Amino acid sequence: MSQVVNQPANTVASAERDPVALGIAVSAIILFVATGGMVLPQVMRSWNGAGTAPDPMLVSTLLLNIALVIFGWRRYSELTAEISERRKAETLALHLAEIDPLTGTLNRRSIAKATSELMASTAAEGRALAFIVLDLDNFKSINDYNGHKAGDLLLQTTAKRIEALLPPNGLVARLGGDEFACVVPFDPNSPDQIDQVATLLIERTAQPIDYEGASLEITVSVGLSATSGPQAHHKTAATATDLLHYADIAMFHAKKHGKNRYFWFEPVMETELRFRGEMEVGIRHGITAGEFVPYYEQQIDLETGKLAGFEMLARWNSPTFGLVRPDVFIPIAEEIGLISPLSESLIEQALQDAKTWDPSLTLSVNISPVQLRDPWFSQRILKLLVKHNFPPQRLDIEITESCLHENVGVVRSMITSLKNQGVTISLDDFGTGYSSLAQLRSLPFDRIKIDRSFVTELKDTNASAKIIRAIISLGDGLEMPITAEGIEDTNILNTLKAMGRLKGQGYLYGKPEDASSVYQRLEREDLLFCKKQPESTESDSSTGAHRRAV
Repeated sequence: MSQVVNQPANTVASAERDPVALGIAVSAIILFVATGGMVLPQVMRSWNGAGTAPDPMLVSTLLLNIALVIFGWRRYSELTAEISERRKAETLALHLAEIDPLTGTLNRRSIAKATSELMASTAAEGRALAFIVLDLDNFKSINDYNGHKAGDLLLQTTAKRIEALLPPNGLVARLGGDEFACVVPFDPNSPDQIDQVATLLIERTAQPIDYEGASLEITVSVGLSATSGPQAHHKTAATATDLLHYADIAMFHAKKHGKNRYFWFEPVMETELRFRGEMEVGIRHGITAGEFVPYYEQQIDLETGKLAGFEMLARWNSPTFGLVRPDVFIPIAEEIGLISPLSESLIEQALQDAKTWDPSLTLSVNISPVQLRDPWFSQRILKLLVKHNFPPQRLDIEITESCLHENVGVVRSMITSLKNQGVTISLDDFGTGYSSLAQLRSLPFDRIKIDRSFVTELKDTNASAKIIRAIISLGDGLEMPITAEGIEDTNILNTLKAMGRLKGQGYLYGKPEDASSVYQRLEREDLLFCKKQPESTESDSSTGAHRRAV
């Protein structure tokens, strides 16, 4: 960009110093005066009959001088006009290079230079600088739903509101997309000034914007850093680029912790962000390296005490991070778009493992809400069943209540497609979401799973079981059997057994086990269909592979 901007300036400067065109015109004029002084009098005398005709050579020279004068003057005029146009082009190029064309604020390229200059001047005055990074929350959803014109209006209005809150010597820039940055001088002994600015930014940007009869509402996540003062936690002298980076990290921390709020930068945030980046790289590598493998939790018929099946869980035995729980890596895999290949690889391994079990044992698989956004999800599952020749009636797909709130129509279509092939569908974590009785009646679920948060309360002998009894009664009315999660002691078990015929799972029956341990358990209980033991899930020193569960 800098080369493009400097080129017009260099050309204009050289054009202003170019003597060729003007020299031609001046020389032609001087020569015209000299030759004209000799030729024109002879021409006049010849016309009056008082003398002979002028020398043809001199006449030719005079005509050539006239042509040179015309050419030189025309060329000089054209060059002057060209210089004027190039000056306009230079001004426009500089404007485009430094100003965001949509909002009229500075851009990412120009904010660094302007900030460095402001840092020098404020340091000389004994003042500090605060760096503020703002990102609009859920802007993409508003932009997609209302159109790009509405999104542009939202960005322009936000920029104006930010500028209105800054002091005259403050800076504001649009870094790109829906992210803005501000630089504000302040007294390092009064950092609360910046807290007030951050609070006002959150409040003002949240005010509705009218657009074609609709109300556009947005919130912002804000990150702060400072050159000095009690909030300047960086250990070494930082450049403008560093401080902008710190504020950006604090902004991501605000998004992670609920959005519509602000945080000052702290070094631990950078450590967390770096860890997150390393986790992303590890997940991408771990999927191809086979580091993610299924573990299995027993599901028991509470009335008979017999094993009814297993729920597949996920584990990641990373060579770098060790054993990582699914509540850590699953959200990251969902955010970076890898949950589908990760989950499908686990399901494929689980189908292979379950083929060795007694045919009476079922396999339950919990599905991420992100996967249900894929219209081809049900076809993918059915393709895996055909590939591994696994009986569909032995597979149970568990869907959480939150999925129903997002897109009931898509979920209904997928459930119907799977059920038509014999797969059973369970509503997982019941009681923690927003499912209604109408949805339970219209969606063809086969089973309801009571969330463990309700079941574990039964540890206390004085705990009320009214909610669980209500869910069981609801299941009876809808003719849906019940599974209770989180059975951790005999007191919970005895309470549940008194409520009717249920299935249950929990640590009372043992913690989740890898495929090899499950095989050995089933072999002891004579519940194997195929005498083919799965590969050991112990750590492999060469690959670091481990069996894991979702």
